[in-house]
Amino acid sequence: MHQIQLHNTLSGKVEPFAPLRPGHVGMYTCGPTVYDYAHIGNYRTFVFQDILRRFLKLRGLKLNHVMNLTDVDDRIIANAAAAGVGIREYTEKFVQAFFADCRTLSIESPEHWIRATDHIDDMVVLIRKLQENTYTYASEGSIYYRITKFRDYGKLSKVDLSGIQAGARVDNDRYEKESARDFALWKAPKPGEHFWETPIGVGRPGWHIECSAMAMKYLGETLDIHTGGIDLAFPHHENEIAQSEAATGKQFVRYWLHAEHLLVEGEKMSKSLGNFFTLRDLFAKGYKPSALRFALASVPYRRQLNFTFDGLQQATSSVERLRNFTARLKNEKFPAGNQPGMAERVKNAADEFDAGLSDDLNTAQALAAVFDFVREANTVMDKGEFRQGDVAAAAEFLGNFDKVFAVLEDNDGEKLKVIGFGGGDAGLGDAEIEKLVAERQAARARRDFAASDRVRKELLDRGIILEDTKDGKVRWKRK
Repeated sequence: MHQIQLHNTLSGKVEPFAPLRPGHVGMYTCGPTVYDYAHIGNYRTFVFQDILRRFLKLRGLKLNHVMNLTDVDDRIIANAAAAGVGIREYTEKFVQAFFADCRTLSIESPEHWIRATDHIDDMVVLIRKLQENTYTYASEGSIYYRITKFRDYGKLSKVDLSGIQAGARVDNDRYEKESARDFALWKAPKPGEHFWETPIGVGRPGWHIECSAMAMKYLGETLDIHTGGIDLAFPHHENEIAQSEAATGKQFVRYWLHAEHLLVEGEKMSKSLGNFFTLRDLFAKGYKPSALRFALASVPYRRQLNFTFDGLQQATSSVERLRNFTARLKNEKFPAGNQPGMAERVKNAADEFDAGLSDDLNTAQALAAVFDFVREANTVMDKGEFRQGDVAAAAEFLGNFDKVFAVLEDNDGEKLKVIGFGGGDAGLGDAEIEKLVAERQAARARRDFAASDRVRKELLDRGIILEDTKDGKVRWKRK
């Protein structure tokens, strides 16, 4: 196995990964702000962190992974007030939709799902610690963080603070780099806004304090890995560092990993351009969850991903190629023994797969290793030279691939039902297909060609193509 190397945004370099506690990884992921349905740009980041999580587990590391749900921020406060409901009631629909979306994309649940509104007391404790350490000041009922007090401010995002006016502050949770200034830890409530009564006053937390308080509660004062989209590096993650390290005097995060943006057909995604898609938008167009996961995972996380419908169609074909090979490996009967060189081919493919993922999650290299092997093995099978003794090693390699990429199981129909789509014929499983193929073979054996043709047409109508081989066997694949 290769040494795992990860690009650390903090240093700007690819570094060997070694967790603070050998064999154990403490990882924090910034989850969604649940004011609306998450979009495919969000899921590019969540699939990336899932690939990372799964690869670390494949390597035998034990994960303590925390993902937060931001269920209180400026947008949620405004939307809930406009809807005339409490913030918990407003966000619940989107929280449950996010959970369903994650299941649909085979994104594993972390060890801890946590909500900001369940941890107000922890945020208050952290703010009080910052007050004791003189990093704060009060103004008009709100509490602000004084960034000039923290000498290392800007070390993650490399933002230049030379032109910052002393005492200038910002109340908005999100702001641009040129607006770097003192930020709100605790906000005095505006008329009609939700608030909490606490020892530091009446109000609600700022966005940035939420993640610092929750991450350290579950993972301790120093985390191994913190992941998120590159758009979060400033101001959110920069402010997390400032808060956490000012409170503890310790390094907050050892490895910062950020996923690059997703473009749609070469353009930034926006509702005004009509290229803004949620998962439900794409599934309504007939695309499968496995294809979307594959497409989102196929480009290494530090490269911009240009999402196109042609690319999604290619991803659909790629997944089917893998599934068809897996079925062939499982169902075909090969001669006994071993094919000379096949064991070495499997070993080399597994090594190249591991090398790719070890190199800062180079998913393109890892996938190339898998498809090169599948192409070679299919060629050997077509020549009748593949042997039964090589099946186990090939199946183990594919199994390890799927522990990370999670696209081989033919369960798209069941996944679509999770988010309210009927699933339809996408739910036609391998066992049902094999049963219909057997019925057709039986009809042919008794020379009932009308029945045989009916089964073939039924399968074709449901997206299954049959191929009769020269030796009288039948292979099938999905469109």
